[in-house]
Amino acid sequence: MLGVRDALGPARVRLYGGPVLAELDARFGTAAGRKVLAGEVVDSRGAVIDRDTVLPPGSFVHLYRDLPDEVPVPFEMPVLYRDDDIVVADKPHFLATMPRGRHVAQTALVRLRCELGLPELSPAHRLDRLTAGVLLFTTRRELRGRYQTLFARGLVHKTYLARAAVDPTVALPRVVRSRIVKRRGQLQAVCEPGEPNAETLVELISPQGLYRLTPRTGRTHQLRVHMASLGLPITGDPLYPKVLQDVDGDFSSPLQLLAKRIEFDDPLTGSRREFISRREGIWS
Repeated sequence: MLGVRDALGPARVRLYGGPVLAELDARFGTAAGRKVLAGEVVDSRGAVIDRDTVLPPGSFVHLYRDLPDEVPVPFEMPVLYRDDDIVVADKPHFLATMPRGRHVAQTALVRLRCELGLPELSPAHRLDRLTAGVLLFTTRRELRGRYQTLFARGLVHKTYLARAAVDPTVALPRVVRSRIVKRRGQLQAVCEPGEPNAETLVELISPQGLYRLTPRTGRTHQLRVHMASLGLPITGDPLYPKVLQDVDGDFSSPLQLLAKRIEFDDPLTGSRREFISRREGIWS
């Protein structure tokens, strides 16, 4: 079986069935076909696929993806804490949590795997690419589920800071509740009628427009959607309330949203954990 290469595991492809070389070539182009001829594609048992291999529908093959050309994200990612089980990083703006779409090497996961020499490092949760702050990873594959469960069950207390305009007609503090839906292929999440599935405590903590946001759920883009719904979109947000053009490599206007703190009871030791971002400047 293929292992980790360049801090990335192999991609797994489900087949329609038939000659593997012809299918990969038709679906992904000649580059995938060349990987077969070079002996770089294996089946689920680790056997090398060759030009004559035929597999039934539903079979899987594994191969290394070709990395896209990416603009380097020119910001540091300090490690706030590290032990044998977890790594906590202070993620910068513009760095995705893990590979997806056009962002592969320029992600927090790949950077840390390379820098720390931890090929099984995995994120226990995610931050949006445009959001900075505290991000928790597990060092071994078998630990990931224990920590992911904390986030899934709402057992992690999260505190964010954000910058936005001040509107004296908006009564704060307040708890914002709504039903947020994010559909595949759509950039924006939307609020729809129905039972609320998202809840955020919004507090103005500075007359200059510094807000403390305390989410009690974890829907995609929740904080951005809730702030925009109050008529207070987060400064630098290219999606809410209106979608703006995303210029790859333009780092001049970061989203003013910071995952400042996370707190939880460690599922392995039972001890209380607290991790705080050290990013300063506009957040102070």
